[in-house]
Amino acid sequence: MQFEYQNPTRIIFGTGTLSRLGEAARQYGTRALLVTGGGSARRNGSLERAIASLKAAGLSVVECEGVEPNPRITSVRRGAALARKEGCDLVIALGGGSVMDAAKVMAAAFHYEGDPWNMMAHGQSERRLPERALPVITVPTLAATGSEMNAGAVISDEESTLKAVVSAKCLYPKVALVDPELSIGVPRAETAYGVSDLITHVTESYFNGIDGTPVQDRFAEGVILTALEWGPKAVSDGTDIMARELVQWASLVALNGWVQAGTQSPFPVHMIEHSISAHHDVAHGAGLSAINASWMRFAAKRRPERFALFANRIFGVPLNGPKDMDAAMEGIERLDAFMKSIGCPTSLGELGIGEGLIERYAADTLLVVHDLEGRLPGRPAMSEADIVEVLKSAR
Repeated sequence: MQFEYQNPTRIIFGTGTLSRLGEAARQYGTRALLVTGGGSARRNGSLERAIASLKAAGLSVVECEGVEPNPRITSVRRGAALARKEGCDLVIALGGGSVMDAAKVMAAAFHYEGDPWNMMAHGQSERRLPERALPVITVPTLAATGSEMNAGAVISDEESTLKAVVSAKCLYPKVALVDPELSIGVPRAETAYGVSDLITHVTESYFNGIDGTPVQDRFAEGVILTALEWGPKAVSDGTDIMARELVQWASLVALNGWVQAGTQSPFPVHMIEHSISAHHDVAHGAGLSAINASWMRFAAKRRPERFALFANRIFGVPLNGPKDMDAAMEGIERLDAFMKSIGCPTSLGELGIGEGLIERYAADTLLVVHDLEGRLPGRPAMSEADIVEVLKSAR
């Protein structure tokens, strides 16, 4: 196991910390592009409180509203153009993963020469990663993606119906101001989809990483067990602040690079889901819960010992040998049942998605990411036919 790990993002975590936004922001700029989504931040008062904190610290604010779920490259272009026009020197994201992803790419697009879609990996022959970005501060209002403390972003393009990823050092936020109180009032479905998202971030590296990472395994198992215990409480009672805090922290830890350090893990389930939500605009966490168990059943046939270990450590399923396929499948079924119990879809049919475009989803997935043999990286690597098989079984 060999790796380098650095995460430069400063975390300010705790209930009520939104009031410290101005204090954090004034270290990086004086005129902020404040990026928000569809209007919930305005309705619940968090936008007003954020602006008040910024102005009290001497910053001026330019509002950039309307970032969509599964954010569009058109919104990125719009935000970057607004930042240039208004002379912004700082970008602040107040919202969920879509808002944070869009804000990070807006910050990079501010300096980027050419179309920012070219910084995203989508099968183009010549790609240029961003090297500079305006400082970014993230203020998540939903526990899900962990985007508040990593260098990645996922953006969709309406014209090509592709969803693509970018990761670059300049995209690391300077500060993640994480106030779990902001997630109070998030609807039950969105809360559940966030739990699905954070669990899948961890299972991706757990099942697709290299062998010989026992410390990371225990990190991953701890995140999953925390989500299994506290996720249902956050879903059932939106005012349970302790549940909100623990799910928010689990979400952040699940994808800040700590759990994945040294695992060299690809994220095949995410890549497949991206192709689906690029066409159907479903919530990312809902798409993941609809296909994850089907992928796990497919992968367990090739590597039963890993899935049996998961079943034993997470759900206490007794093992009849290290490669107990019955135990492996029992663990998968229990995770699927958990997702169903908190209100997540566990099939594509529940999302209203039929078989008509399954071959297109598989082809789009491999257009965006593939190994030297044209397969989707993972354990096991997947051909186009394999992806189609998994999606058909998810129906």
